Amino acid sequence: MADTNKLSDITAGKIRSMIENEHRFSVGDKLPNENDFASELGISRSTLREAIRILTLSGVLEIRRGKGTYVTANTTIEGTDLGEISSGLDDLFEMRLMFEPDCAYFAAQRATDEEIAIICKYGEAVEAKIKSGEDRTYEEQKFHESIANATHNAFVSQFMPIIFNAIKKGVLVMQKDEIVSKDNLNDDRLIMDFLKARNAEGARTAMRLHILHAMEGL
Repeated sequence: MADTNKLSDITAGKIRSMIENEHRFSVGDKLPNENDFASELGISRSTLREAIRILTLSGVLEIRRGKGTYVTANTTIEGTDLGEISSGLDDLFEMRLMFEPDCAYFAAQRATDEEIAIICKYGEAVEAKIKSGEDRTYEEQKFHESIANATHNAFVSQFMPIIFNAIKKGVLVMQKDEIVSKDNLNDDRLIMDFLKARNAEGARTAMRLHILHAMEGL
């Protein structure tokens, strides 16, 4: 299962790169049919479907029943006007504060051991990116997505495009702030420790602190 997950993540990254970097697909474009695209990428159709699901949850793709899969957003934020980018971030992070601490609470109660391991894998990937000074947007999104998935709530995925948007903008605004980055390191480690301990209240509190620290850095 882990290998399949990894391959679907890699495939999602390739498709994202086709949109953002190679400009092969633009907003509104339809992806090739499933058989042709899977063959081109050298993967199974099930792996392609999972990669598309990942990108659909992040708001990059949209599946239109009976029509196909379409690009809905280029995830690269253009320009360097941080004031414009940060517009609306207070509301986005306030929404996260309403939503994500309880996701952490239920994840601590309901996650399988494998799901806890996946959460920690992405949390450690975030730490590595912070320490190396690299962009951590993708890893941050996967960390929070894996916590949300571990709630086993059928409707949580509908909120993830909003969460991804907040993370994407927040990282761009705050990633050069050393204090915020240090808080991020400590907070993520605390969240992971409480999840591994199955301490639901601790996980909820740690996630709340994490988001509050981010809000202070905006």
